[in-house]
Amino acid sequence: MVRSAAAICILASFCGVVSAEPPPVDFQRDIRPILSENCFQCHGPDPEHREADLRLDTAAGAHEAAIVPGKAAESEIVARITSHEADAVMPPAESGKSLNAEQIELLKRWIDQGAAYEGHWAFVPPTRPEIPTADNGWVRNPIDAFVSARIEAAGLKPESPADKAIWLRRLSLDLIGLPPTVAEVDAFVADMAPDAEQRQIERLLASPHFGERWGRDWLDAARYADSDGYEKDLPRQNWFYRDWVVAALNRDLPYDQFIIQQVAGDLLPSPDQDQLVATGFLRNSMINEEGGADPEQFRMAGMFDRMDAIGKSVLGLTVQCAQCHTHKYDPLTQREYYGMFAFLNNTHDAIIPTFTTDEAKQIAAIEREIAAIEAKLKESTPTWRKQLEDWEQTAEATAGQWEVLTPVDLPFEGQKFRVLPDQSILSESFAPHSSSPQFPMATTETEGITGLRLELLTHPQLPCRGPGRSLRGTAALTEFTVYAAPADNPGQRTKVKLVSATADVNPAEAPQPEYLINIRAKDGDKRVTGPISFAIDGDSQTAWTTDNDPGRRNQPRKAVFVFEKPVGYPSGTIITVQPGMNHGGWNSDDKHNCILGRSRYSITTAADPIADPLPQEVREILAIAPDQRTADQQEKVFRYWRTTVPEWAEENERIEALWKSHPQGASQLVLEERDRARTTSLLNRGDFLSPVEEVGPAVPEFLNDLPEGAEPSRLTFAQWLVARNSPTAARAIVNRIWQSYFGIGLVETSDDLGSQSTPPSHPELLDWLAVELMENDWSLKHIHRLITSSATYRQSSRVTPEKYERDPYNRLLSRGPRFRVNAEIVRDIGLTASGLLNEEVGGPPVYPPAPGFLFEPPASYGPKTWKEETGDDRYRRGLYTFRFRSVPYPMLETFDAEPGNVSCVRRNRSNTPLQALTLLNEPLSLECAAALAKLALQEGGDTDAARIEFALRRCISRKPTPLEIDVLQGMLDKQRQRIAAGEVEAAQIVADAGGDEAAAKQLAAWTLLARVMLCLDETITKE
Repeated sequence: MVRSAAAICILASFCGVVSAEPPPVDFQRDIRPILSENCFQCHGPDPEHREADLRLDTAAGAHEAAIVPGKAAESEIVARITSHEADAVMPPAESGKSLNAEQIELLKRWIDQGAAYEGHWAFVPPTRPEIPTADNGWVRNPIDAFVSARIEAAGLKPESPADKAIWLRRLSLDLIGLPPTVAEVDAFVADMAPDAEQRQIERLLASPHFGERWGRDWLDAARYADSDGYEKDLPRQNWFYRDWVVAALNRDLPYDQFIIQQVAGDLLPSPDQDQLVATGFLRNSMINEEGGADPEQFRMAGMFDRMDAIGKSVLGLTVQCAQCHTHKYDPLTQREYYGMFAFLNNTHDAIIPTFTTDEAKQIAAIEREIAAIEAKLKESTPTWRKQLEDWEQTAEATAGQWEVLTPVDLPFEGQKFRVLPDQSILSESFAPHSSSPQFPMATTETEGITGLRLELLTHPQLPCRGPGRSLRGTAALTEFTVYAAPADNPGQRTKVKLVSATADVNPAEAPQPEYLINIRAKDGDKRVTGPISFAIDGDSQTAWTTDNDPGRRNQPRKAVFVFEKPVGYPSGTIITVQPGMNHGGWNSDDKHNCILGRSRYSITTAADPIADPLPQEVREILAIAPDQRTADQQEKVFRYWRTTVPEWAEENERIEALWKSHPQGASQLVLEERDRARTTSLLNRGDFLSPVEEVGPAVPEFLNDLPEGAEPSRLTFAQWLVARNSPTAARAIVNRIWQSYFGIGLVETSDDLGSQSTPPSHPELLDWLAVELMENDWSLKHIHRLITSSATYRQSSRVTPEKYERDPYNRLLSRGPRFRVNAEIVRDIGLTASGLLNEEVGGPPVYPPAPGFLFEPPASYGPKTWKEETGDDRYRRGLYTFRFRSVPYPMLETFDAEPGNVSCVRRNRSNTPLQALTLLNEPLSLECAAALAKLALQEGGDTDAARIEFALRRCISRKPTPLEIDVLQGMLDKQRQRIAAGEVEAAQIVADAGGDEAAAKQLAAWTLLARVMLCLDETITKE
C-alpha cells in the first residue's frame, strides 16, 4: 500500500514506535501554506507591492537573500521570524500576522533539509496516480482504495453501510434533488439482487430531474437570475439558458464541450440555437439601466464579472485579484489577466429571439407551407424568371439619391447616444418609456431640400437586433418633427411642415399591442398603431410601428417625409430632427420601451421623394450580378418580387396569413462577435478610464500553453480552458462535484485551488478523478456513477465521539455525509411529501406566494410585478422560482440560496431560528402541511398509527420507530384537545373542509402535526 511520509509517521505513533529522524517536511503540504499566508503579500509575485525587492515565492528569490539551504541558523528568514525587535520581526506587527512555534520549527527543519521548492500542485497537469492496494474487503472501486488508505493511516475504520432506505433517500436527493416515494423505497428494500443499488443509480441518472438538481449548482457559478440587478433591477428573459444547462447535463454533454459552448458557442461552425443560447453563461452579468450610467463603465464591470466567473467556475482560481495589480499569491501578472480579458473583449452583448421545440416545429411547418405555395406559383407561371429579370431593371429607380446627414450634437435624455461610423445614431444604456430627443445635423446642401429619410437599422446589441428597443426589438414613432436653420445662425430655426410620408412597411391600423401599454396613458386613451401617416397626423394617440408580424419584425425599415416646400439657406443648412416616441411602457410582465434603437437620417433634393419599398437586404442583393448570387440570395429576391405581382394576390394573402401565425418566442442574452476588434489595454488599478498599454490575447505562463499556431480567438480560448493539459479545469469540477456529495470538497476552498487554497485532503484521489473525467470523454455522469457506487458514499453517517473529536468535518471520509440540503431542495422535499409537486421540466419562471410589500417601494426600487400563481405552477420546483436579484425570494434566501450577483461555487450553509419559522409559517409550507394531512387521512389507513407512519415516511423515507410514533401520537392528541377546547380555531388552520365541522377539526389537527413532520431536521437533511 502506498503511503505518504506523514501517514507513516501517524502509523508509527499508533504502534508506539519512536522515529529516530523527524519525517521530511513537505513543501506543498507544510511550507507553502505558511509562506502564502504570512509572507507572499509583501514578498510574492506582485512587484508593485513587493518589499525590499525580496521574493519568497520562488527558490531563486528566496535563496538569493533570505534562505541558506541546509543552514537554518544562518538564514535571514529564521532570524526575522524569531526576532523580538519590533523593527526587525517578520511578519511586522501591523500586518496582524504571526508564526507560531510549530510553524517556525517546520520552517527551520525544511531549511535544514535543503529548502527545496516545488511548483504549486494545482499548476501541474494532473497525471493518474497509482491506486493503493487494499485487501480489507471494503473497497468497491478506486475511490474507496484512496479513502481506505487515508482512513487506515489515521488509525480509523469506515462506518458500516447505511440502512437501505436511508441510502436510497440520500442517493435520490443527491442525483435528482427529490426524495424517493414510499413505493420506491419499499421495492428497493425488498430487492436482494446484487445489482439492486446500481440499478437505482442508473434509474436516477437517467431521470429528467437529474439536470434540474445539478443544473442548480452550475447556475450559481453562472450568476443566473431573472432580472438585471442594480438600481432598477428590471426583469429579463433568460430562462432558455437555464433550460439549456438542465438539458445539457441530462444528456451528459461532455464537460469540455459544456464549457466551450458557453464561452464560444456562437463561433462554432454553423451554430444552432442551443449553441447560441449557451453563451448566455457570460451574459448573466448584471446590467445597469440607470439614467446616469456610463455604458462603457458598466460594460467593463460586466467584463470583469465574466473574468471572475471563468476564474471560479472553470479554472478554480481567483483571477479577479489581478484586475488591479499582479496577483499577490499566485504567479498571475496583471498583464496576463488582461491577455485573457482580450479574448472576451471583442463581443456584442446581443439579444436573440428563441423558440421552444414546439414553436420551432410550428415555424418549420410555416416555412414549408410558404415554400410549397411559392413552388406552385413558379410551376404555374413558366415565364416567372423573365418577369423577374424585367422587374429588376425597373427596381433601381425606386432607390433614390440621398445624402446622409452627420450629427453635430447629441442630447442627453437619460438614454445615451453614440454615433457609429456610418453616421447612424445608436441608443444605449437607459431606455425611457417615452422620449423626444433632438438631433442637429449638418448638410452640404444649401437650398432645395425636398424631403428627409429616416432609416431604422438593426444592431446586435438591440433586443432581437432591433431596430427598436422594446423587448421584441420593435419601435413606435408617435410624431416626427423637422426643423431647419441657417448654418451661420442656428438659433433662427423654423419648423418644417411635412405634407406626406411613405414607408417600406405600413401595418394596418390596430389597437396598440398589449406590450405597448403606456404607463402615463389616461383613462379613455385609445392608442393605436399603424401606417406611417400616423407619424405626422399631430395625434399623440397614434403611432407608426415597425411591428408587422413576429417572423419579419426585426429588420431594417425606412420612411420618407416630404416637405411642403423646398428648404435651405445660402450659408448652409442645419437640419434638426425630433422623433417623438411615447407609445412605450410596461405590461404586466416585462419592459417595452418602444423607442428607436438605431436611426440614420438623409436628405434629398429630388422631386416627390418616396421610401424605397425594397427591403435593405434585397436592395443589397440586387447590387450583385445575377450570375454571382447564391441560391439563397436569389430566393430572397423572388420572395420580395412575388409580393408585387398582382396576379398572385390571393397566394400572397395566404402567405401573409401564415406569417401572422408565426410564434412570438422569447428572448435570450447571448454573445456575438464584432466585425471590428476592440482594443484591450492594461488598466491602471483596474480603472477603465486609465489605460496604460495595449495588450493582445494571451494566456498565463504558469498554466498550459495555447495550441501551437492556433488563431487567438474566443473559441481558441474556450478550447484552452478545458484542454487535456489544463492543470485546473478537471480538478476544479470534480472537486465541486465531490463537495456537493460530501459537504466539503477534497480541496475545501473550491473557488480557489491556488497558492492560498487549503491542501487537498486526498491529493491522489483528486488527481485520479480529474484524469478519470478527461479520459472518459469528460463525462460528468461517469464521475457521479463512480462516487455513488463507492463504499465511501455507502457508509452510514453515524459518528462516534472519537471520530467527531478527531475529524469533526469528516475530512478523512470515515463516515457518510450528513448535512442540510440546499434551499431549493428544502422546498422541493415539502412539495413532494405533500403530493403537490408539479414535476414539469423547463419553461418560463414562476411566481409562488411571496409577501406583496417586497415588490413595492420602499422595499423595492419602483414597483415590481409578482403575479402569484394560482394553478399548478404554484408548485413548481424551486429552480423555476423567478429570481429578482435585489429582492431574493424570501424562503430561498432564508436557506442560503444565492441571488446571482456574482459567481458562487460554494454556498454558505447556516442553521438559524428563522429557517424553522419559515417552514412552520410560510404560506406554501402551510399548504404543503394541509395537503400532507389530507393524504394521510385519505390514503394512510384506518388508524392514527398507520396514518402517522404513512405521513412520516413521505417526509423521511425510513420506517419510524415505535417511540417516534408514540411521540407524534401524543402531539396529535394534544392538538385535538386544543382544538376541541377552542384554544385553536380549526378555520384558522384549514380553509375548507366541505362544510363538515368535525372533518375540519380532524384535518386541522393533522395539519398541525404534518407541519411538524415537514419541519423535522431529518426531513430537510441528507443523512
